[in-house]
Amino acid sequence: MDSEILIFYRGMALVFGSMIGSFLNVLIYRLPRDISFTLPRSRCPSCQTLIPWYQNIPILAFVLLRGRCFSCKNKISLIYPSVELLVGLFAFFTFPADFSFGAILSFTFFFSVFCVFITHFVIDFQHQILPNGLTLYLALVFLMYSCLAKPWTHWAIGGAVGFLFPLAVAWGYYLLKGREGLGAGDIKLYGALGIYLGPVGILQNIFFSSFVGSILGFGFIIFNKMDKNKPLPFGPSILIVAFVQIF
Repeated sequence: MDSEILIFYRGMALVFGSMIGSFLNVLIYRLPRDISFTLPRSRCPSCQTLIPWYQNIPILAFVLLRGRCFSCKNKISLIYPSVELLVGLFAFFTFPADFSFGAILSFTFFFSVFCVFITHFVIDFQHQILPNGLTLYLALVFLMYSCLAKPWTHWAIGGAVGFLFPLAVAWGYYLLKGREGLGAGDIKLYGALGIYLGPVGILQNIFFSSFVGSILGFGFIIFNKMDKNKPLPFGPSILIVAFVQIF
C-alpha cells in the first residue's frame, strides 16, 4: 500500500478510534452508576442539560467549548478528551498496512482489548470497581483467540492459575488479617488475562503488578494524594503490566 493511502486510512482510523473513545466515556460514566448505556441521551453531569450532537464531537468539541459546558460553564473533565485521544491514537498507529483478513482480524482483536483496558482502568481508578461485564467480554475474546492460536493447556491452565492463585492469596490474607486484601474484580481480571498470557505470563503479571501497585501506592502517600489506610485501586496496576505484556 502506498504511504499516502496508508496515512489516509490511518487518519480514518484515528477518527473512528476517537468516536469509539467517546462511547467508552459513556460506559465509564454509566456502568458504575447502573445507568443504561443506550438511553437516555448524554447530558451534562452538572446541570443535566441535553448535549446536542455538535457539542459531542470527540476531542474537537472539548477544544471549541474550552473545556466547559456550554450551558452551565462548569469544567468538563479532562478524562473525556484524553480517552478519545488515546483510543484514536491507538487505532492510528496499529491500523494494518495491508487489508488481508488476518491483519484486519488481528487489529480488531487488539483494538477491542485496548478499549476494555482503558475503560477498566478509568472506572477502577475512580470508583474501585471492575465491572463484571467488561471482564467477561475480555475473557471471551481471549478464549476465542487462544483456542485458535494456542494449545488448550496454555489457556486452560493460564486461566485456572490466574483465578485460583490470587483467590488463595486473598483468602489467606483474609484469614490472617480479617479484612479483604484483593478485590473479587481483581481476581476475575487475573483469570481473564491468564487465558491469553498462559500460566507463566500470568504469574509474571501477578508479581510485577504487585510491584507496580506498591510503587504507585508509596508515591501517592509520599505526595499526600491518598490516605495510607485507604485501599488503593489495584486494577490499574494489573492493566499497566498486561498492556506491556500484550502490546
